[in-house]
Amino acid sequence: MVILFNKPFGVLSQFTPESGHKALDEFGFPAGVYAAGRLDHDSEGALLLTDNGPLIKKLLDPKFGHPRTYLAQVDGQITEEAVKKLATGVDIKGYHTKPCIAEIATEPENLWPRTPPVRFRANIPTSWVRLTLTEGKNRQVRHMTAAVGFPTLRLIRIKIGNISLEGLQPGQWRFVQEKVI
Repeated sequence: MVILFNKPFGVLSQFTPESGHKALDEFGFPAGVYAAGRLDHDSEGALLLTDNGPLIKKLLDPKFGHPRTYLAQVDGQITEEAVKKLATGVDIKGYHTKPCIAEIATEPENLWPRTPPVRFRANIPTSWVRLTLTEGKNRQVRHMTAAVGFPTLRLIRIKIGNISLEGLQPGQWRFVQEKVI
């Protein structure tokens, strides 16, 4: 069994709450499923859960490099130059990221409000960038956007492989019929 979950902001990608954060135990998942990967508590969006151990291992193994697509709201008006740097890879914490797909995006029309909201500053605009990565270093998207001068304010994983988050509100989940990888 494979489940796609729209993980809300502030929820841990584990079943045990800690440090005042909610956890997966609050969302009524079937017994025996585990998160196949993770999203930090301050990130939102697509998280897969499954009872299939070999699938979890495959999803977590870097040699398989399955694509994950993110929307990042960044501080400032992101430039084409910054997007080109993201696409070719940037240096973060002594590591050069693999090339990825990067493009300027618009805020989705059906985007749910975040609780708490992203800070608003009247004199500094925000913009959106879409990134599709095939690697998953800790807080990689946040480090990448900061490396090109546009810190991430909000991060939403919208797709894992060909499995889209579309139609799921935060806290909702569905069984996955699509081929995972």
